[in-house]
Amino acid sequence: MEKQLTGTLALAVFAAALGSLQYGYGLGVINAPQKVIQTYYARSLGLDFEPQHNEETNVTTMPLEPDSIPAALTMYWSLSVAMFSVGGIISSFMVGFVADFRGRIKGMLVLNILAVVASLLMGLAKMGSPHIMVITGRAIMGFYCGLSSGLVPMYIGEIAPVKYRGALGALHQLAIVTGILISQVLGLDFLLGNEDMWHLLLGLSGVIAVLQSLLLPLCPESPRYLYIKLGKKEEACKSLKRFKGEYDTSKDIAEMQAEKEEALKEAKVSLLRLARSSVYRQQLYVALMMHLSQQFSGINAIFYYSTAIFHKAGVAQPVYATIGVGAVNMVFTLVSVILVDRAGRRTLMLIGLGGMCLCAVGMTVGLVYLSTYSWMSYVSMSAIFLFVVFFEIGPGPIPWFIVAELFSQGPRPAAIALAGFCNWTSNFVIGMFFPYVEAYCEQYVFIIFVVLIFGFTLFTYLRVPETKGKTFEEIAALFQKKPAPRPVAEGEMEQLKGATEA
Repeated sequence: MEKQLTGTLALAVFAAALGSLQYGYGLGVINAPQKVIQTYYARSLGLDFEPQHNEETNVTTMPLEPDSIPAALTMYWSLSVAMFSVGGIISSFMVGFVADFRGRIKGMLVLNILAVVASLLMGLAKMGSPHIMVITGRAIMGFYCGLSSGLVPMYIGEIAPVKYRGALGALHQLAIVTGILISQVLGLDFLLGNEDMWHLLLGLSGVIAVLQSLLLPLCPESPRYLYIKLGKKEEACKSLKRFKGEYDTSKDIAEMQAEKEEALKEAKVSLLRLARSSVYRQQLYVALMMHLSQQFSGINAIFYYSTAIFHKAGVAQPVYATIGVGAVNMVFTLVSVILVDRAGRRTLMLIGLGGMCLCAVGMTVGLVYLSTYSWMSYVSMSAIFLFVVFFEIGPGPIPWFIVAELFSQGPRPAAIALAGFCNWTSNFVIGMFFPYVEAYCEQYVFIIFVVLIFGFTLFTYLRVPETKGKTFEEIAALFQKKPAPRPVAEGEMEQLKGATEA
């Protein structure tokens, strides 16, 4: 009898999700030790710059006036932050190639070489030119994470039983937010975010890569890759049985065979062909808009600048409030894991986006009237925490795995690559330009996100179908029913009908 969940499946999902943990750690680790790292940069560059240390409070602060910070130091620090996203943007296009060249498992294994190299560069930064070594390490780590953020959801989506596909897919986001929280906690001044240990904080991500490298060889390769891509039926059957226990694999093999036959009828789906094809246009619109809704909802503005926002709201120790945001982030991602296969993807996206829109209004009201009413600080803080809660209920985890549900085996790697590129580019844009927009709009900055989130909510309501428990053939049929600007060709209709369950 087929078992839905087995120890082997749990091990494989855990091992793959370590790549997502690495991604989250890389996102969050650079923020806490900023003052200390900038000091080392300045010393290495021979610049006259030292943060101000208060002996009574034991708190180190940066010079308040931007003019007092050397331009070269600002440039190198900006590169230290931004190169992570640049590396991810570049590598996101290579996800399909890496996934199909040697398989999902071997692909993730080889990527860990990049993670270890990046960790060594950052961990040994004190021994050389810290600004060069950290920037290079961040770029390589970003390159690794760009590939990993595509491979992990792809692998998990292909091995997960249909019944638990949403819950297991959401574990990618859970691992990301867990990595962010770990980096925030370890980055506290009395742990690793200090002058003596900051380089170890940056280099610690190598431990995650080593652990994943030890576990991945114990995990089976994706049965869909083995059968559809390589044509190895016997190995695919063995892999299915390792994931699901001893059972009759004929049904799963028949589904993969139908998908393979359909894939052979069409030419290989490249990135360019996917972007131009009318067959997949509706699915691609939905996939890209889901990722845009994740990044342009304003969540990264909250993550990057929550400490400053809490400071404006009058919180005595804003760094701990920021860690509190990270903890709430992780807890409600776990809630989403539980709910996503019960309530459904579309429902959770609508609840999440609608709640975030209201919270963004609350944040704006709180910031505008903060100087008039002191109790408005509580409104701002409550809105921030609730904003994160609603984000992790839907817009946080769902875009990562729904792309694999929307596309069959042929176009899936290219679709995930395009979605990843969209996600990383949006992340980069928010990180680079939000400070300038905030300086211009001041306390009204979140009005921009209110408008964007409202638009994403309308799009989700009108265009995003429910994919819970549906096969690829059923999902494709949902898109066929949508009105198109022109009649769909018969050949394109047949291609859509051939897609089957992942």
